[in-house]
Amino acid sequence: MFEGISGKLQSVFKKLRGRGKLTEANINDAMREVKLALLEADVNYLVVKDFVEAVRQRAIGREVAGSLLPAQQVIKIVHEEMAKLMGPAPLAGETGTAGTQLNIDGKPSVIMLVGLQGCGKTTTCGKLAFFLKNKGLTVLMIPADTRRPAAGEQLEVLGREVGVPVYSTAGGKNPLQIVEDGVREARERGLDAVLIDTGGRLHIDDELMNELAEMREMVSPQEVLLVIDAMTGQDAVKEASEFEGRLGVDGVILTKLDGDARGGAALSVRKVTGKPVKFVGVGERTDALEAFLPDRIASRILGMGDVLSLVEKVETLVAEEERVKWEKKAAKGDFSLEDLLAQLQLTKKMGGLSELVQMIPGGANLAGAVTDERKLCRVEAIIRSMTVEERKHVGVIDGSRRRRIADGSGTSVQEVNALLKQFGQMRKFIKNFRKKDLMRGGFKWQLS
Repeated sequence: MFEGISGKLQSVFKKLRGRGKLTEANINDAMREVKLALLEADVNYLVVKDFVEAVRQRAIGREVAGSLLPAQQVIKIVHEEMAKLMGPAPLAGETGTAGTQLNIDGKPSVIMLVGLQGCGKTTTCGKLAFFLKNKGLTVLMIPADTRRPAAGEQLEVLGREVGVPVYSTAGGKNPLQIVEDGVREARERGLDAVLIDTGGRLHIDDELMNELAEMREMVSPQEVLLVIDAMTGQDAVKEASEFEGRLGVDGVILTKLDGDARGGAALSVRKVTGKPVKFVGVGERTDALEAFLPDRIASRILGMGDVLSLVEKVETLVAEEERVKWEKKAAKGDFSLEDLLAQLQLTKKMGGLSELVQMIPGGANLAGAVTDERKLCRVEAIIRSMTVEERKHVGVIDGSRRRRIADGSGTSVQEVNALLKQFGQMRKFIKNFRKKDLMRGGFKWQLS
């Protein structure tokens, strides 16, 4: 969703890098373009005004004047101010959680998810349950949305998918009774956390807010998290202000951050409401919920990449023994098409090549050139049309086998030949890289 603003900001910085020495006029011109880029991204006007002024004041001071690389120093200032704009930096030891950590200190800790109808509360409830479960916590989900048809059934389906129990609402209880009984059951079972999927409306009204306020009063939750659809732009910020003023919230979860919204909500919501964005939804899968870490998001927006998140994705999806196995194969140069197929599958699980490229420094400039997902699908089809022996020993693939593979994958013999040639070059590169590495006494090769 940050593609538009990222491209415009990088264009501004490119102009700055072309100047050996920066003057106040240069900086003012650059800040004007930054301002326009942020406004076009639907960032709140007052937020843009304060942000640009903060950057300008720092940039025209000694901080830049005394620098050997003034343009780089301006970019550093923009990065720091953007991270500050979106929230506090993570505290020491806070890894894999939001910059302001979830308050999980009760038995159970009660977390209410609130928001308007259609913002993705129920799906987010399932994702958050999966996230907490992977942190080693025991979780119960409570379906308190009795007005939306099949909301309870949807939560039960998600519960089965992520392996988290859902409190049964059999008996036609009202939402307050469901929540009270569900929290009591979780307490009796000694569970760590309760997630309450509350009801929503198409607009904020007194009935909705009164019900949520009464529920909050009754169960005293450790966290009230407002779920907001990032696609709604400035309306999302207005919505957050309304909920904070009438109910009080502890943090925000932005959904659909993988969509084509312009990014204004993510950059505005904390400054306007004073409440941190704690998590973001980045896809439909149950594992597509990420902690919102402002410094990393700022790096992505400015084209600096996000290598730490990339490494964490790999570590989450690939078991340690699997990484060791791949490392040994690479060390021997024993890399087969079976291994290539496995890594293509891993790429899909991690959100696709286009998402991964954005995490590599400078990757935004390469995205269009190297992320043709259709080509990867054709490569996968070719490999899957091979026998196990052919995948492990490409030398046995003669002319007749190539024709059979092409027919089976719906591709041409030329494409099969091209893949085999590229694979041979890849394997040779890995082997040579390892040899040079050992000669230097270099670093230990790892997938991550």
